Amino acid sequence: MLNADKSALVLAPMEGVTDAPMRAVQGGAGAFTFAVTEFLRVSHSVPPRHVFRDHVPELDTNATTLTGLPVQVQLLGGDAGLMAESAVRAHELGATAIDINFGCPAPTVNRHDGGAALLRHPKRIREIVTAVRAALPRAVPVSAKLRLGWDGIDAIHENATMAAEGGAAWLTIHGRTRVAGYAPPIHWEPIGKVREQLKLPVVANGDIWTLDDFRRCRDATGCRHFMLGRGALADPRLAHRVAAELGLPSRLESAEPEMPVDWSTQLRALVTWSRQFDMMQSDKNVSRLKQWLRLASQFGSFTRFDAVKRTGSVEELFAALDGAN
Repeated sequence: MLNADKSALVLAPMEGVTDAPMRAVQGGAGAFTFAVTEFLRVSHSVPPRHVFRDHVPELDTNATTLTGLPVQVQLLGGDAGLMAESAVRAHELGATAIDINFGCPAPTVNRHDGGAALLRHPKRIREIVTAVRAALPRAVPVSAKLRLGWDGIDAIHENATMAAEGGAAWLTIHGRTRVAGYAPPIHWEPIGKVREQLKLPVVANGDIWTLDDFRRCRDATGCRHFMLGRGALADPRLAHRVAAELGLPSRLESAEPEMPVDWSTQLRALVTWSRQFDMMQSDKNVSRLKQWLRLASQFGSFTRFDAVKRTGSVEELFAALDGAN
């Protein structure tokens, strides 16, 4: 899925945000190389088959969105045996690649032995990656998502080494600690040091909001693989600009990235795909649309959030959005 010799642009997993409808929208845009799903929690047992299919409907279409974007299944949990069994089930259902989440900073997840909590136990990282790797055919790549550490950035070197020793084909590293959450500053330089140390493909992640941010991240890390999350949603043109810098194909013509974002078209595409996946409860979906516009207002160039923030339905939101044009 990730080729060490070719640049890649990856859509980040964001819980409650980059679900199947959003992955379809982003696949239709044509800038990303592949997407990583929101994490599927493995706690006391292997998730049932229907949970996998509900969480990752792309399993029924060769682990690819109906808009052509390959999808990697991400698992989160602290029990190596259950994680391995869950990876096998995911593969049996159609997964073509598995990612292991050692980066989620959510307190609830961390209190239950998942995500970034494992960063305090490097040998367990190796144990989990080893178990998942051993349980799957060699043709199915296993990767790991990490933060720099729990409360110190130097922990990344041991943790990344453990993941590599376990058999990770590549690593994705967010340039903050768990304690830092999403607060500044971002530390890209350690990501580059890990890449140099391990000679393993590394996907750089964190605080790429603009094309200048991307260039600074690339210079600091030396990476050729990058993950975009909130930045890509805040400005839908960003992924195309980064793809162009990486020499990747994009469906946006070179002159178009400077044009204003057509937010009505973007949001209507998400509504269409939500209906396709039978995820069209009105209250939830108007919240999803406002969540997207709030990101664009906080971190992008969207200036009309006041016009839509009090709307109570999808129809009201589009009326307010179109009326504000």
